[in-house]
Amino acid sequence: MANVFDFTVQAPNGEEVALEQYKGKVLLIVNTATKCGLTPQFKGLEHLYQSYKEKGLVVLGFPCNQFMNQEPLSNDEMVEACQLNHGVSFPLLAKIKVNGSEAEPLYKHLKKEQKGVLSSEVKWNFTKFLINKKGEVVERYSPQTEPEKLEAKIQELLKG
Repeated sequence: MANVFDFTVQAPNGEEVALEQYKGKVLLIVNTATKCGLTPQFKGLEHLYQSYKEKGLVVLGFPCNQFMNQEPLSNDEMVEACQLNHGVSFPLLAKIKVNGSEAEPLYKHLKKEQKGVLSSEVKWNFTKFLINKKGEVVERYSPQTEPEKLEAKIQELLKG
């Protein structure tokens, strides 16, 4: 069975990023958008990253424009906007699709492993997937779940 560390994704500059480089770390994977009403969550995600990166947490942001065109920026513009406007220092990847036939293979896997309440499709920006050190998808959180609410579960996974 595949796990998250078996996937390769793209950096904003088009280079391949093998997720196996994160083996042994806890990942928080989030589909992001710079023009969404939930963008204040960037600050919470960055806080988690800063608080736990030395202990093995990596936050990965995957920009997506599938929800009301809330990520209209190019990859370069998006990275710059996230750094300047939201203080983001965690890794941001190339813009992807999270739903439909063109969905990023990683997201197809995430949705298969942790289905949503009514369907497996991602319903909005800032849906969060928590991955343990073995690359297994252990939790899925709704867009409305504030990043701070994940802290206890992240601490538990970092110990494990």
